[in-house]
Amino acid sequence: MQSFGVNSEGKAIYRFELSGGGLTAHVLTWGGVLQDLHLDGLPYSLVLGFADLNRYLNSQAYIGGNVGRFANRIAQGRAKIAGQMYQFDRNFLGKHLLHGGSRGTDRQVWTVIAHTQSSLSLELSLADGQMGFPGELTVILHYRLLATATLEVEFTATTTAPTLCNFAHHSYFNLDGAGSIQNHQLQIHADYYLPVDAEAIPTGEIATVDKTAFDFRKLQPIHWQQSQYDHNFCTASVRQMLRPVAYLQGQTGVSMRLVTTEPGLQLYDGQYLDGGYAAHAGLALEPQVWPDAPNHAHFPSAELEPGQVYRQLTQYSFSYRPV
Repeated sequence: MQSFGVNSEGKAIYRFELSGGGLTAHVLTWGGVLQDLHLDGLPYSLVLGFADLNRYLNSQAYIGGNVGRFANRIAQGRAKIAGQMYQFDRNFLGKHLLHGGSRGTDRQVWTVIAHTQSSLSLELSLADGQMGFPGELTVILHYRLLATATLEVEFTATTTAPTLCNFAHHSYFNLDGAGSIQNHQLQIHADYYLPVDAEAIPTGEIATVDKTAFDFRKLQPIHWQQSQYDHNFCTASVRQMLRPVAYLQGQTGVSMRLVTTEPGLQLYDGQYLDGGYAAHAGLALEPQVWPDAPNHAHFPSAELEPGQVYRQLTQYSFSYRPV
């Protein structure tokens, strides 16, 4: 454990080192941020990150953070929960909710509750009414480095009242360590995606990827000139058992396989990165429930009731074959 500075409220932030299974990682108590991730034998991090706290405090790109209590967007920042309409924080374009609001879980100081050489567990409580959401929500975030160079990220959460609960890990991956990721190749196991309007809000349509720029069913380069990507891919209709949903491959011989329980995968091409990072310096692959889910009855549900336990499990497995 190392000191990593003090935030604007005077709270101390710490950095923890994890190692195991061929990986080394550093995690911050600010936002539970994954600051870096190294694969043995490679001199660079596989994820984007900052060397000092101020850059995290000033960034609006959610780099390495964990977003919630509702990841992604809710149209007009409004939704019904248990039959009652709630107004949430409108931090996106001054109109919509994005990633839990301006004080979402990525902008909070988490408490460390367990730490071993290869794992770290952090806890956070969100008050009833925080960012407009009902219920006191207690969430625990587990990082684990498993055998065969696998990073496991698990969220569990409970609530005191009916609420929305949908978390996402928001690292940006660059498997080559530098430059644009436009030459990476990507595969997503999804036949459908969610079209969005001009403000990145889902239209409600569930569209086929066939013969579109969203067809990543086979491994292929990511063609930025054809489309800008900030879209949900529909990998399932409900939360399921752990299963493969995506595969990413760089030019240097590093690849990543993503398996998750979540029914959606948000692909974001990093067009609006900040903090000194150029556009497309990293690619976000965010397992989650579909965006704006509470406003579309035919989308997977993101509601959590008292007595229930929310659980999301995602694994990122890396391999390296020099080219």
